[in-house]
Amino acid sequence: MSELFATTGTIAAIATAVVPQQGSVGIVRVSGDRAMSIAETLFHTPGRQVWQTHRILYGYIRHPQTQQLVDEALLLIMKAPRSYTREDVVEFHCHGGIMAVQQVLQLCLENGARLAQPGEFTLRAFLNGRLDLTQAEGIADLVGAKSPQAAQTALAGLQGKLAHPIRQLRANCLDILAEIEARIDFEEDLPPLDDEAIISEIEKIAVEISRLLATKDKGELLRTGLKVAIVGRPNVGKSSLLNAWSQSDRAIVTDLPGTTRDVVESQLVVGGIPVQVLDTAGIRETTDQVEKIGVERSRRAANAADLVLLTIDASAGWTQGDEEIYEQVQHRPLILVFNKIDLVEENQRQNLQSQISNLKYQIFTSAAQNQGIDTLETAILEIVKAGKVQAADMDLAINQRQAAALTQAKISLEQVRATIEQQLPLDFWTIDLRGAIQALGEITGEEVTESVLDRIFSKFCIGK
Repeated sequence: MSELFATTGTIAAIATAVVPQQGSVGIVRVSGDRAMSIAETLFHTPGRQVWQTHRILYGYIRHPQTQQLVDEALLLIMKAPRSYTREDVVEFHCHGGIMAVQQVLQLCLENGARLAQPGEFTLRAFLNGRLDLTQAEGIADLVGAKSPQAAQTALAGLQGKLAHPIRQLRANCLDILAEIEARIDFEEDLPPLDDEAIISEIEKIAVEISRLLATKDKGELLRTGLKVAIVGRPNVGKSSLLNAWSQSDRAIVTDLPGTTRDVVESQLVVGGIPVQVLDTAGIRETTDQVEKIGVERSRRAANAADLVLLTIDASAGWTQGDEEIYEQVQHRPLILVFNKIDLVEENQRQNLQSQISNLKYQIFTSAAQNQGIDTLETAILEIVKAGKVQAADMDLAINQRQAAALTQAKISLEQVRATIEQQLPLDFWTIDLRGAIQALGEITGEEVTESVLDRIFSKFCIGK
């Protein structure tokens, strides 16, 4: 392995978030052949408690030289191979905060452990056969999940729902390779290969790979979320819309135009998808230098957003200012939001719609009355499904690394088919078939390089 992961010896790290004056429990995790001896050195149990695997002991952590009391704690013992890393693992469950866990970690380091690298506990679990790479990445996704749907998708990966079809595809490729190599080695003793049957099997594998690749956009959406910018003229109700949508008072709302001078963010979840909503400053020509900066930031936010909510004051009608903003954002995925609809009559609604008749998504809201938010969320989900999420399998979503490997496998299989159709020698068939097998193996970890492991596990937190 590279220097990033010197996977020998005993490692220790704080496995819980450390927040000053917050958190009731802090955990220090130790894994390796010296884990038990470190625990026996530091942890003192009153009475006749039995030190057995998968038991929790109550006691005190003391400095081994001075016998000074460090913390009153619990000790969890998990001996190999029944542990997360398949090594001996102990966890000191200390009082929360900063001082207790920091002192316990320092004692572990002074008594034979070294500080774990980011992701090293999970890396050891992978190297020891406890997890495959898709499961390891599922753990990282679960820790960073921003919505219930993202968490469910991560759990599906952790349970092997991605690894199983990948392994099956790789096994099918290996079966085809075995058939071809048998003909190369024992051509005179076996009947000739059925070229059409081989091509048919390759096509079936390619179809399944395409199905898995179709989940990539959904996976990216669940992991990174959707960035939505609310734009429009000053005083059309953008901040009120954000507050009604988020059910909070994130943005300042007054009757004065230009109240919002900077971009205000709010984190929401819509249909299981994390959404970052940006309330922007009203876009207009101004001589106020501070407001001018806010307007420029609004334009940048609109251009960087995945979706733009162009908000119109329905009571004021479609104005020249609205037209100018529309021309700036019409190239973006767009929903037209007619706000303050409680102030207009039905015939005025129809007249407003007719002015932008070519825009499919037109929503009527009254932020002040908390009306139309459900309709807005429905439109957002329709746009997401139409433009990005096309996969029917909602339990599965691949990441960029997995998508790159699947794409390479698909390209290799296409090359195999071309080689067969060109009637090239059997040796040529095996070259790209081996490439597909290797690419599929990189996803689960049967075929993996140090650089891939470094890239994956360096993104983990230290205690994981």
